[in-house]
Amino acid sequence: MDMKEQALKAHYDWRGKIETAVRSKVSSMEELSLAYTPGVAQACLAIKDNVDLSYELTRRWNTVAVITDSTAVLGLGDIGAEAGMPVMEGKCVLFKSFGDVDAVPICIRSKDPDDIVNAVTLIAGSFGGINLEDIASPKCVDIENRLKAALDIPVFHDDQHGTAIVVLAAMINAMKVVKKDKGNVRVVLSGAGAAGGATARLLYSHGYSDIMVCSSKGIIGKDNYFDNSEYKKLAEFTNKSNMKGSLADALKGADVFVGVSAPGIVTEEMVSSMNKDAVVIAMANPVPEIMPDIAKKGGATVVGTGRSDFSNQINNVLAFPGVFRGAFDVRASDINEDMKIAAAMALANLVTDEELNAEYIIPGPFDERVAKSVAKAVRDAAIKTGVARKEYQE
Repeated sequence: MDMKEQALKAHYDWRGKIETAVRSKVSSMEELSLAYTPGVAQACLAIKDNVDLSYELTRRWNTVAVITDSTAVLGLGDIGAEAGMPVMEGKCVLFKSFGDVDAVPICIRSKDPDDIVNAVTLIAGSFGGINLEDIASPKCVDIENRLKAALDIPVFHDDQHGTAIVVLAAMINAMKVVKKDKGNVRVVLSGAGAAGGATARLLYSHGYSDIMVCSSKGIIGKDNYFDNSEYKKLAEFTNKSNMKGSLADALKGADVFVGVSAPGIVTEEMVSSMNKDAVVIAMANPVPEIMPDIAKKGGATVVGTGRSDFSNQINNVLAFPGVFRGAFDVRASDINEDMKIAAAMALANLVTDEELNAEYIIPGPFDERVAKSVAKAVRDAAIKTGVARKEYQE
């Protein structure tokens, strides 16, 4: 069987990738009375008087809702709520396996942002955080912003911010390899959707001041934001020379290419037009914007992709489990820019100067240090920025 056949058979065998685990025993009348009626009433009354006790007396403190409307599932597009469930279950597996965070998949049968915001707001009291997943752009940005304003628990769209964190981590170490300074490089980013926009913003927050973002229509600028409100916001801090043209035009003389867009859109000649010791991070999946061997033939020194069969896999699983672990550990009310940058720096710092080379700029997903290091950095940043609501306890 090929991988597709194996995967389908495995899903038939599993009949779901997650299940409920019971923490309280009910093997006697006494245990039943403590876990359920009449004893459970005491916990209910305590929470009624102080809602914050819901974090102490229930599993809320460690549980994230994985929310989708299934309008942008992996590379499959708008496939419907039920069809998105295997991906959301998979996300829950990653949360638990890598961050010891309990996660519940919730697939909403509506594409209306108002419905989604209302549904999540109404169930938020059952969770310690919200992870938005596979919601089409640009409405995903609006949904996240509205939920962040409405809720007092972390709201995190992984397609945006998980991507941004791992790209920044890779960039920090790639700059060391090519011996360039973040303030003196030109970054060209292909893909102006949710992931591209968030990545551009996080890079800019970290000090990359010369950024160009390209959509399928060309370079975004003050005079060419293509009647798109999100592109207009990007134009406020990118493409300061207001350059016009195509992706090929943008790459001439650039130092870094970051792709979160479409397969095969970058050629060897386009990489050759970049500056010496170029960095290429091509994350379209399963086929990147340019294959690593072609990028290297074009002169790229450091190449990363989203794939596990090449070196420098830049994968969101390096970020989101540890980010939520750290946020939950201090009951953070938000996941802010400082926490995201701290997560990226923690990831980058796991690669020592002795280990660092063009083929190893970011740790792998099975490096057991990853989630713990990211969580600690996120905890510390939450405390420093005032969004932590409890002390961390081992």
